[in-house]
Amino acid sequence: MKKIFQLKATEILKKIEENDLKKEEVYHHFKERIEKIDPLIKSFIEVYDYYPTSKGVPVAIKDNICIQGRKITCASKILSSHVAVYDATVIRKIKKEGLLILGTTNMDEFAFGSSCENSCYYPTKNPWNLEKVPGGSSGGSAAAVAARLVPFSLGSDTGGSIRQPASFCGVVGFKPTYGRVSRFGLVAFGSSLDQIGPITTNFTDCAYLLNIICGFDEFDSTSANIEVPDFMKALIEDVKGIRIGLPYEYFQEGLNEEVKEAVMKVAKTLEKKGAKILDITLPHSRYAIATYYIIACSEASSNLQRFDGVRYGLQIKEKEMLELYRQTRKEGFGIEAKRRIFLGTYSLSTGYYEDYYLKALKVRTLIRKDFEKAFSSVDVILTPTSPTSAFGLGEKIKDPLSMYLSDIYTVSVNLAGIPAVSFPCGFTSNDLPIGAQLIGKPFDEATLIKVGYTYERLCKDFFERIPEIAK
Repeated sequence: MKKIFQLKATEILKKIEENDLKKEEVYHHFKERIEKIDPLIKSFIEVYDYYPTSKGVPVAIKDNICIQGRKITCASKILSSHVAVYDATVIRKIKKEGLLILGTTNMDEFAFGSSCENSCYYPTKNPWNLEKVPGGSSGGSAAAVAARLVPFSLGSDTGGSIRQPASFCGVVGFKPTYGRVSRFGLVAFGSSLDQIGPITTNFTDCAYLLNIICGFDEFDSTSANIEVPDFMKALIEDVKGIRIGLPYEYFQEGLNEEVKEAVMKVAKTLEKKGAKILDITLPHSRYAIATYYIIACSEASSNLQRFDGVRYGLQIKEKEMLELYRQTRKEGFGIEAKRRIFLGTYSLSTGYYEDYYLKALKVRTLIRKDFEKAFSSVDVILTPTSPTSAFGLGEKIKDPLSMYLSDIYTVSVNLAGIPAVSFPCGFTSNDLPIGAQLIGKPFDEATLIKVGYTYERLCKDFFERIPEIAK
């Protein structure tokens, strides 16, 4: 008989509804696991007390999504005392569904990072190997799910911040189409790139959580007023006739051989079930990293100017207003936040706007057109999620360019505003998870779920395997 932490979220819900489990029993089971295991992983920032009005299925929330009456810090000293005064739309929907919000998870400060080491609290560790990073910036959300400290969680994805940690931690991480999920109540990093999405152990829970959080929101001007299908109906084991594209540029120099081999096995597995594998090209993807970091940092520098020590958060008492700004930001922001603010401000400054930011916007259009052309001949695109498996703690923290390159296969999706999902597809020789990425057409999340679910049914072991620390 399976223990509670081994069950899917949807299985827990069913058992509670059928009185095979009590809500309080589920809460205490996961809280005890957090108390026992999380001191080693450090995936949570705060764990909440039990409240009886929920259906009892726990969910964890990345610490950049507003929960009314609770601290929201974005893992930054500058917001260390700030309490949210309203619920984000996704939180309102989660509460309406009756999910139990278990607590908030650690992250890179303001979502700036790919390792979950840029937190004002502590670095989160990978449950598969405590000397490795869990990925970022949603590293806490991914590590908590991988260690089965919570059935599922929410993260945010600006350039791969859900998918890359999902890859490193061996779980499913879904980035919906831009506008599919409301950003209202998400602390902004890159406003034209950010998207909230689920992190789960399987595609069934992923579809269930997407059903809850997706939909039009009048409070978000970028929200798409498009009908949301029932994603649970996409849980079909059938890929016959589906055209899967393999982009030439994603399988070249810099890709670890074990990762490449695992992703190619995904293609062969799906081909045996009737999918058609086609070679495609995304020629402008080689400019994606440079384009992304110019646009993302420019938007970040604009968004973070609100943290001035006057309206909320940390405030350093100074008589002179300019000195108050300087000292508050000097003490409140971490190194990576300052680096991105400087880069973004420079890109937007007089004399450089056209050379950097405007040019990046033009390349972004070319990247989007590459995908449009590719999707005229394929239904989904299969790639690695990251060029490597999880790297060591401290290995890249002093080499930001190397850190940025870990997002090389994910940032194009955010620039194009299309959906993508990372899922486990194997393990390296040193027993670290490998993630594959499926990229879909705009608002066609259902096809990604269908293909991913088919693969999950064929390769269950990759999804059901649990880190030794979590057993």
